[in-house]
Amino acid sequence: MIEVRPFATLGGANHGWLNARHHFSFAGYHDPARVHWGALRVWNDDVIQSKTGFPPHPHQDMEIITYVRTGAITHEDNMGNRGRTEAGDVQVMSAGTGIVHSEYNLEGEETTIFQIWILPSARGHKPRWGSRPFPKTDRSGRFVTLASGYSEDTDALWIGAEARVLGATIRAGESLSVETTKDRWLYLVPASGRVTVNDLLANARDGVAITGEERLVIRAEEDSELVLVETGAI
Repeated sequence: MIEVRPFATLGGANHGWLNARHHFSFAGYHDPARVHWGALRVWNDDVIQSKTGFPPHPHQDMEIITYVRTGAITHEDNMGNRGRTEAGDVQVMSAGTGIVHSEYNLEGEETTIFQIWILPSARGHKPRWGSRPFPKTDRSGRFVTLASGYSEDTDALWIGAEARVLGATIRAGESLSVETTKDRWLYLVPASGRVTVNDLLANARDGVAITGEERLVIRAEEDSELVLVETGAI
């Protein structure tokens, strides 16, 4: 099953400093058909205005991945971590037993991010945070694992979930394939560009919900940047 969820159908709210669109039920937006996808619980498409951001607030027992599309985000938490993650890079926060953090756009321009929440495989682990660059040139024509809970993904940021977050760039006219199994739940969003997924068209910032498939063929109709989450069921 492959379902394209157009960007225009997403929930969300414009708070002035933050224009947020929600692929899944979140805050004041609730759609019983879009609560989660496997262990993927949240995928927010956020536009954060310059010199604004999320003040300190708590999280617990959630794996939170921030994919920076443009600009940069500056993180600070009550464990003493502080870091700036810029476009093309990724940060992860494993909330575990509890963490308080802030996320600010301290840049002179708006910042755009995908904020992805994945349900952890187990509760009560020690909180942790990490960030690292993932050059887009390294993911040209292929998916690179950005964050993972699997021990074999040694080059990825660690998350406490049986899941992967992957990124790729693909030039217009080129294709790449993804081998999977019917029991996996995948969610694909083009950060930019336009692609077909097994011949179904998805535009920039649309969501593509996938399960029950064994192979995907993704073809770029335009130069495209892709983010893909793969999880098991909950």
